[in-house]
Amino acid sequence: MLHRNRPQPPLGSPLGAPPPNTEDDLELLLSEPSAGVLDALRDCAGDVIVLGAAGKMGPTLARMLRRAFDALRRTDRVIAVSRFSSGSAEQRLRAWNIQTIQCDLTDRAAVGRLPDAPNVVFMAGQKFGTSDAPANTWMMNTVVPAFAADRYRDARIVAFSTGNVYPLVPRAGGGASEDTPPAPIGEYAVSCLGRERVFEWHAAQRATRVAIVRLNYAVDLRYGVLVDIARTVWRGEPVDVRMGYVNVIWQGDANARAIQCLARAAAPPFVLNVTGPETLSVRTLAERFGQLLGREPVITGEEAEDALLSDASRSVELFGPPAVSTGQLMLWVADWVQRGGALYAKPTGFQERQGRF
Repeated sequence: MLHRNRPQPPLGSPLGAPPPNTEDDLELLLSEPSAGVLDALRDCAGDVIVLGAAGKMGPTLARMLRRAFDALRRTDRVIAVSRFSSGSAEQRLRAWNIQTIQCDLTDRAAVGRLPDAPNVVFMAGQKFGTSDAPANTWMMNTVVPAFAADRYRDARIVAFSTGNVYPLVPRAGGGASEDTPPAPIGEYAVSCLGRERVFEWHAAQRATRVAIVRLNYAVDLRYGVLVDIARTVWRGEPVDVRMGYVNVIWQGDANARAIQCLARAAAPPFVLNVTGPETLSVRTLAERFGQLLGREPVITGEEAEDALLSDASRSVELFGPPAVSTGQLMLWVADWVQRGGALYAKPTGFQERQGRF
């Protein structure tokens, strides 16, 4: 039996792998399918359609699926669906031999015209801008899931959710488990619980097989909690430690776990926290980045006794520990930030304690 998370420094033994030098190197690394992904997909015949595929995680998840199918010598399609308001994501996906479809997922009729697929990964949603346009958030986070669940009622569905559906929990308690009653803070988090309830209804009323992935926080080298902290330290700006503890996971590991959940989709839904196994101190992370970047971190605020934390025990029991350790990931992030690698203008907002995004 695994013990739940305990606060600890992120200085475990790194794997020693060299850092990615370019975005092409990074995306190749992020999309490497694990043995677990290959095993899971053997049990999930047919095409996979990824709804909301143009976000931060969608392109490399779709590419991981494509690479896994190629390794398994399968000709099934990976179909990426999004508005594709920026053509760059669609071009990348097509270059990776992934079929793309432009679709406004808020248009029920357009969703109804999407091709059949026995496997669905639902990644659509909205977080930032909720405070200014809450109606848009509710549309994306509750109504769009209803359209998708109705269209693909006979498929396996992996639906991305968030650890924000949980309450803040004591930092020493190991994080909220999948059995912790939801108690979301703020309108974004409440709408995400609404998304889960929509999929639960379809599982109960129509026997749709669903897996709900409660994620926090994925880290690419272009965004994520570690990137937020490293950039703040690098620029000499204050690191706010009031939300003093976090969980993180390499985006490649998060996507691999989500894909493996396809084989576990069920009615009632299978629910899984997807994050790293450590409870990490924001202050300690800042200090470590200060060492790696040659900067003295500036700390502001005092740690609260509770934080948004998830217990990853079930995920580790099922799929093993993440392939990329926190120590390794910090080395990569520090190298990327110091070299001026490409960054997304999408901070996580992990410091937010009132749920306002």
